[in-house]
Amino acid sequence: MARLIECVPNFSEGARPEVVDAIVAELTSVEGIKLLDKEMDASHNRAVVSFLGEPEAVVEAAFRGARKAAELIDLTKHKGEHPRMGATDVIPLVPLRDVTMQDCVDLAKTLGQRIGEELAIPVYLYEAAATKPERENLAQVRSGEFEGLRDAIGKDPSKKPDFGPERIHPTAGAVAVGARMPLVAFNVNLGSKNMSVARKIARAIRFSHGGLRYVKALGFELQDIGLVQISMNLVNTQGTPIQRVFALIKSEAERYGVPIVGSEIVGLVPMNALVDVAEHHLRLEGFERDQILETRLLGETGSTESSLSHYVEEVSAGTAVPGGGSVSALAGALAAALSAMVCGLTIGKKKYSAVSEELQELRSECEGSRAKLLKLTEEDSHAYQQVLKSRRALTVRPEEKARQDAVRAASTKATEVPLEVCRESVRVLGQSKVVAEKGNVNSVSDAGVSACMAHAALVGASLNVYINLSSIEEESNRNAMRQETEALRETGEKLYGEVRDLVEGKLLSG
Repeated sequence: MARLIECVPNFSEGARPEVVDAIVAELTSVEGIKLLDKEMDASHNRAVVSFLGEPEAVVEAAFRGARKAAELIDLTKHKGEHPRMGATDVIPLVPLRDVTMQDCVDLAKTLGQRIGEELAIPVYLYEAAATKPERENLAQVRSGEFEGLRDAIGKDPSKKPDFGPERIHPTAGAVAVGARMPLVAFNVNLGSKNMSVARKIARAIRFSHGGLRYVKALGFELQDIGLVQISMNLVNTQGTPIQRVFALIKSEAERYGVPIVGSEIVGLVPMNALVDVAEHHLRLEGFERDQILETRLLGETGSTESSLSHYVEEVSAGTAVPGGGSVSALAGALAAALSAMVCGLTIGKKKYSAVSEELQELRSECEGSRAKLLKLTEEDSHAYQQVLKSRRALTVRPEEKARQDAVRAASTKATEVPLEVCRESVRVLGQSKVVAEKGNVNSVSDAGVSACMAHAALVGASLNVYINLSSIEEESNRNAMRQETEALRETGEKLYGEVRDLVEGKLLSG
């Protein structure tokens, strides 16, 4: 599966389509590059291009785009509402699939060095790639813009670039190259020409002045349509959703007697960010992302949306699901798969003919455990989603007995699923013991890893049982679940110790 990153360069040209088209043609001439989006804004005099590809191809494409922009854009003749310091003003690299943020930081440095050396354009690294804390914020890097930087570079030590000459490029200026997570460029237009109001609202909502976390905002005048605009970068729409930003702007605008006449999203936006808006304003109860037709279709057709890489990204996303219970079940499934593998590497070999029939049966058991634990991986996430759904419904009408019953039922299910993971994990530990004893000695380490993973699944799932027990109202049911979990833990610990001794004995005896 290809490693993918997104690149979203911003060019200081929004009025001449032929210039932007020439830049886009240059960067898409690199094999493997896919253009995702191209946006132009004449008032801002700025174009935002989004493309993706494998890391090396993206770096090459970004370089070619910057080179073409330096040929075609002259900042000494540039006028626009948006702050800018370069013909190619900013080049962020965004990790998408099988690429870490550190990978993007390293690529940003490679790209920055090449731009600095080959194009003689000073380069400043920003966001995750920043070499100094004060350069993490793009606004601070770009302060003074082209004209201010032209006067300060070479004189002010704080303006020394990370790469390239310590002097401004006479027409192409400077460029910021960095690495960051996906952001949403969101603009709100006000029915007013009053720039003072726009600036006050932008100041009220941006985080740097005590506003909303994850919001960067400026006020702009849109002279061509006679309005002012709040232009924003929302750098984490899970932490600060779009609807919250819009609501605060609306409240501030009403304070000054100014209406909102429209809003826009520039470039691409994560689907979940818009679903959050719909869920909030429609007051949806219990809506789940897999109800979206396109999401279901992608999963059914084997898209990367259902890949292991995507699952890991979902775990790290900062949302409640999938969580520890789901991860524990997956660990158990991997343990069972490893034991099945050892069986397969043993069956049919003359040296192990005496145990082949037994391991054939065991292999079927392992495959059954693997399938069951994979199913429990999904069931755990679904069970906790139902808990959240029922709790949200209860807050709307707390007096309704049916909704109270739904919370109790969902909480019980959320405890039963990890308890079943505990049961199955003990079975897998038993399977690991057999393959450690009788399986192909060349794969005894795999039997050991199987036991490690099954033990982790057992312990992890038991923790999820314990944390959910407080939600079980019936004392007898709660006590029974706790006692069974503790008994399973005791059995599992004994089995794990036995497998570990077996495996290490075989590995260390030679």
